[in-house]
Amino acid sequence: MTRLPLPRDVERRAARLVTALPGSLRRGLAGRPIGRDGQVLDPHVQLVLSLRERRGVVPLDGLTPREAREHVAREALLVCGPAPDVAGVTDLEVDGAAGPLRARLYRTHEPDAPLLVYFHGGGYVTCDIETHDVPCRALCRHAGVHVLSVEYRLAPEHRFPAAVDDACAAFAWAVKNAADLGADENRVGVGGDSAGGTLAAVVSRLSTRSGDTAPAVQLLIYPGTDRLGAHASMQTFASGYYLTAGDMAWYHAQYAGPGGGHHRDPRLSPLLAKDFGGLPPAVVVTAGFDPLRDEGEAYAARLRAAGTPAASRRFSSLVHGFLHMAGASPAARDALVETGGMLRAALQLTDDERRTR
Repeated sequence: MTRLPLPRDVERRAARLVTALPGSLRRGLAGRPIGRDGQVLDPHVQLVLSLRERRGVVPLDGLTPREAREHVAREALLVCGPAPDVAGVTDLEVDGAAGPLRARLYRTHEPDAPLLVYFHGGGYVTCDIETHDVPCRALCRHAGVHVLSVEYRLAPEHRFPAAVDDACAAFAWAVKNAADLGADENRVGVGGDSAGGTLAAVVSRLSTRSGDTAPAVQLLIYPGTDRLGAHASMQTFASGYYLTAGDMAWYHAQYAGPGGGHHRDPRLSPLLAKDFGGLPPAVVVTAGFDPLRDEGEAYAARLRAAGTPAASRRFSSLVHGFLHMAGASPAARDALVETGGMLRAALQLTDDERRTR
């Protein structure tokens, strides 16, 4: 991972020290336990949120896109934890819809491993392969897969559907070049978190419906699936739990433009598609204290109702963005490891089915 400048490195070390305090001191800093919707917030995550409040939460709608990118990257790197070791890391370029895209390949030690094409979150506006270095390394290590992390074009410089077009082009490139990357060309999956999870779901649908090679599996980590639905979690967790309703409104205005004219498009709201049958097997991961929780779980339910295998796992004590909190919360670290295990199992099942045909 790129070395942080000294002030950020000091801030990051301080954050680690605070979250490693004895339980009594940590509880004193975090405040009384928080329970909502029948769930109890993880105390380590609560401390992270409490410290964030004390430092001053910065609403995204008061920032320029460039300022938002710097702010979100800084927060992600503070509590992400050390970078897990993998067999190798290579920066490269892959095909996008309008030119080459920056990408990073993480190689696993395991032989004959599948390939996961991964799209980062960040509301289609922020984040990149640097902010998602630790999560991608963890998936590579614990799922036993090569991970190809792709930087698609960001809004507002490139509005909807630029990210979708890039994601589809990058996945097609990965399928074509999987063997050259050292991966099992018969097992190329797609995944992502938040906006990246949405892109993974859309790539799965579009590649399947077009007759092209479809992903072996889709890993959807707290995806946004419905920009129109009045899901209960959107109101229950509208503020105070990292991702806010105001942040989401800002992200969507940057990506889809003001007015929400594209919100019914299944490329932006996959839950609004008409047919869910025949799609790749899915692993859908949600967080209990996340405004996107209910729409992610509704998407998994629609897949299952249509006969598409879909495992759904809610980490009830965690918040949106927990992939970046492995350095501050043991529960977040364990969730990241378990997510890798679920992906490993899903890929093994698809491989077993392919071999028995």
